[in-house]
Amino acid sequence: MKVLIATEKPFSKVAVDGIKKIVEDAGYQFAALEKYTSPEELKAAVGDADALIVRSDKVTKEVIDAAKNLKIVVRAGAGYDNLDLAACTGRGIVAMNTPGQNSNAVAELALCFMVYMSRNQLTAGTGSELKGKTLGIQAYGNVGRLVAGLAKGFGMNIMAFDPFVPSEVIEKDGVKVAKDLEELYSKSNFVSLHIPATEQTKGSIGYNLLSKMPKGGCLVNTARKEVINEPELVKVLTEREDLKYITDIAAGNQAELNEKFGKRVFATPKKMGAETAEANINAGLAAANQIVDFFKTGNKKFQVNK
Repeated sequence: MKVLIATEKPFSKVAVDGIKKIVEDAGYQFAALEKYTSPEELKAAVGDADALIVRSDKVTKEVIDAAKNLKIVVRAGAGYDNLDLAACTGRGIVAMNTPGQNSNAVAELALCFMVYMSRNQLTAGTGSELKGKTLGIQAYGNVGRLVAGLAKGFGMNIMAFDPFVPSEVIEKDGVKVAKDLEELYSKSNFVSLHIPATEQTKGSIGYNLLSKMPKGGCLVNTARKEVINEPELVKVLTEREDLKYITDIAAGNQAELNEKFGKRVFATPKKMGAETAEANINAGLAAANQIVDFFKTGNKKFQVNK
C-alpha cells in the first residue's frame, strides 16, 4: 500500500516525520508531494497511491479519475468541502476528515478576533471589553463547545443554537439555548460561526439575521466564506454603521468591504484557523492513524461520504 501526502501548503517537518513513521511502521510505502504548483502535478502523483492525505488541497473528479488505485482520502482538518464526495463515492473511495484535531486552534482564534475588534483593531481610540457581553454560537460542535469554554473565562454570557445537538447537552455546559437563529442574533453582541458549507447553509447568513443584531454587534467567521451572503452583508453594513465583520476567510468581495467599511471589517491575509504547530501535527498524525486503521481493521468511523 502506498500512502501519499499531497500538500500545496506543507505540513510541518515534525508532522511529516510523524506521518511517515506511522505509515512505515504499519508496513506501508510513504510518499510526499509538497509545494506543488499545478493540478497536473497532483494528478501525476496520485496515479499509484492507495491512500491520500491532503490539507486544503482540491481533490476534484479529475484527481479522483487519475488515482486508479485510490481506496481512501483523508482531509487533515474538519472541513471537507475541498473533496469531491460524489466522485469518491462513485469510485467506492472512502473520504474522511479528522474532526476535533484543529478545534482548539480555531476556538482560540475566534476569541482573538473578538478582542481585536473590541479594541479597534489595536489602534488608538476607546474600545470595549468582552466581560458582560453576550456571545451567540451558531453550531455547537467541537469548536463551538471550546469557544464557549474560553468565552466563560472572559466573563461573557453564552448562548448557542444547533438543531443537531440536544438542548440538554448544551445546557449541561452552562450555555443558554436559543429557540431559533433569530433569537440568537437579536440577543448576541457577538455571533461566532461554526457551521459547514453545505447546500443548506451556503449564503444563509445575510441581511435578515445580521440586521437583528444589537447596536455594535460583530459577526465572527472562522467557518467558511460560502455561508455568507456577501451582497446582503454589504447592504446591512451600509445601513447599520455600528455593525462589524471579521473573518478568517476573505470574502469574494473583500476589497469592496475594505474600501467601504474600513476598520469595521477585517480579513486575515490567509486562513489562520488551523495555523498552529499543535494543530498541524495533530491533524496530520490523526489522518495517518485513520488510514492505517482503515487498512488494518476496516474502520470507517470518520467517513464523510456515507
